[in-house]
Amino acid sequence: MAEELFIPTDTDRSAIYEALFPQLEALIGDESDLIANLANISAVLKEAFGFFWVGFYLVKEGQLVLGPFQGPLACTRIPFHKGVCGAAYTRKETILVPDVEAFPGHIACSSASKSEIVVPVFNRNGTVAMVIDVDSDQLDDFSETDAREIEKIAALISRKL
Repeated sequence: MAEELFIPTDTDRSAIYEALFPQLEALIGDESDLIANLANISAVLKEAFGFFWVGFYLVKEGQLVLGPFQGPLACTRIPFHKGVCGAAYTRKETILVPDVEAFPGHIACSSASKSEIVVPVFNRNGTVAMVIDVDSDQLDDFSETDAREIEKIAALISRKL
């Protein structure tokens, strides 16, 4: 795939994800470098949807460590038992938070973040290897559509681990 992205206009998120997925498959298909792939996935999601922050936290040294991302400065390390990222890691499931202020133990890397979705990415052994973290500066910005589609992206990444 060329470094070009087709994003449909005047459409709903489901259609945008549908258009993006084959492009993501092509983008990372022949690339073996994990960091390059995560960086491009972050860029695609940020560009396509205009989310406030999109990135990855990788499991390293007994905690979640900041990986490739798009957006403002972020927390560098997150304990497994802290915040939305830690909850997604610990529960091994997608966590959708309509209002981060109402989430017990939320870590405020930025006060501009209002809602969040975090999706675990599993390695071949079924262990959480990282999480995809997406923040919005709008309340209640994520839906089950986002959860389902970002889970598909997580599965695409899992195939590369």
